[in-house]
Amino acid sequence: MPKVSIPRLAEKRANGEPIVMVTAYDYPAARAAERAGVDMVLVGDSGAQVVLGHSSTVSVTTDEMLMMSKAVRRGTETAFLVCDVAFGTTEESDEQAVATAVRFVKEAQADAIKLEGGSEARLSRIRAIVAAGIPVVAHLGLTPQTATALGGLRAQGRTAATASRIVDEAFAVQEAGAFCLVIEAVPSEIVAVVRERLSIPIIGIGAGPADGQVLVLHDLLGVTEGGIAKFVKSFGSIGEATVAAISDYAAEVRAGSFPGPEHQYAATPEAVDAARAALERHE
Repeated sequence: MPKVSIPRLAEKRANGEPIVMVTAYDYPAARAAERAGVDMVLVGDSGAQVVLGHSSTVSVTTDEMLMMSKAVRRGTETAFLVCDVAFGTTEESDEQAVATAVRFVKEAQADAIKLEGGSEARLSRIRAIVAAGIPVVAHLGLTPQTATALGGLRAQGRTAATASRIVDEAFAVQEAGAFCLVIEAVPSEIVAVVRERLSIPIIGIGAGPADGQVLVLHDLLGVTEGGIAKFVKSFGSIGEATVAAISDYAAEVRAGSFPGPEHQYAATPEAVDAARAALERHE
C-alpha cells in the first residue's frame, strides 16, 4: 500500500471516502494502527494524560512529545503522521512556532503538525509554519489546551455566537493554509454547515458525520479509567483484559505454579557439578 499523502486525503474527501485517524503514542500502538490500515495517525498531546499520567494536556513538554512521536514514526509506514505540539511552544511568536514545528519534522519525521485554535495569533502561526514548508492540521471547537478559557471541557458551537465563531474560524484556518481541520465536540448540524463550503477535509471527534473521524486509542480500546466523553465509543475491553491477565500472573507466582517446568532451561549434569564445585570455594 502506498504511503498516504495530502493529495490522497483530498482525493478521499472528494470521492466521499471516509478518512480514518487514530491516536498513538508508542511503537506497538503505531504498529497496530498500521496493520489495521488507518489513514492517519495522530501523536496527540492527550498522551500527556493517557500515557504519562499528567492531569491535563498542558503539562506535557516538547521533549516528551518528541519521545512519543519518534517511537510512533518508527512504527508507521504508510499512515500519514500528524504530531501535536506542546502548549506554550508556539504561543510567543511565529519564529518560536516555526522552530518548534521544525523539530518535529527533523527529529520525528512528522508529515504534519497540529495547532489548536483560530484566533488571529493562531492564524499567523499557521501561515508562518506553512510558509516554512510544513503542513498544518488545524483544530477548532473544544480545544483542550485552552479549555479553561472555554469554560472547561465542554461542547462548543451550541450558541449562536460560538456557532458563528466556529464557522468563521474554519474558513480562516483554511485561508491561512491548513490542509485539514479537526473539529471537536461541536453539534453535527454546525459541522454540516461548515462542510457545505469548506474545501479541506474535516476530521470529527464528537462532531457527528464528517470527512473522517479520530478517537483516542485508549478510549476506543476500553483502557481509559473513569468517565469518558459522550462521543467516545469503546470498540474493545483491553483494559479489563489487561487487569485480568496481570491478576492471573500474580496469582500463579504467589501460588508457586509459575514458572513451571516448561518455562525453565535444563542444565547438564556436568554444569550442575561445576556449579556445586564453585559453591564450595565460597564456603
